[in-house]
Amino acid sequence: MDHDERAVIEQTLQTYFDGLYEGDADKLASIFHEAAALTFEQDGRVTVLPLAQWLKAVRERPAPRARDLARDDAVLLIDQSGPTTAFAKVRCQIPPRYFTDYLSLLKVDDRWLVVQKVFATVVKP
Repeated sequence: MDHDERAVIEQTLQTYFDGLYEGDADKLASIFHEAAALTFEQDGRVTVLPLAQWLKAVRERPAPRARDLARDDAVLLIDQSGPTTAFAKVRCQIPPRYFTDYLSLLKVDDRWLVVQKVFATVVKP
C-alpha cells in the first residue's frame, strides 16, 4: 500500500472517530458516500439501515463527548487491494456499547469514502 494513500485513509478514519465521539452527523456525512448503508445482525435478524436514517439518529442522540464518556477508538486493520478500494476494521465505543466496525471504502473523485459499514456491538455492564 502506498504510504501517502494509507495516510489519507487514516485521516478519513480519524474523521469517522471524531464525528462519532462529537455526535457530528455532518462530519460523518462528509466521509460516507450518499448511497452507503449500515448493516448489522441483532437477534438473528439482519438489518440494513440507510445512511440518512443513521445520521438522523446521530443528530438526535446525546453525543458521547457531551456525556463525558470515555473515548477509546483504534484502527485495527487497513487493507488496500487496489488504487480505489480499501477495507478497514476499527474499534470504537459509546459505553456501555462497544463496537467493531468493518468499513468498505472506495476512492471517488480523489476522496476516500465509506460505502458500506457492517458492525458488531457488545453491551457491557
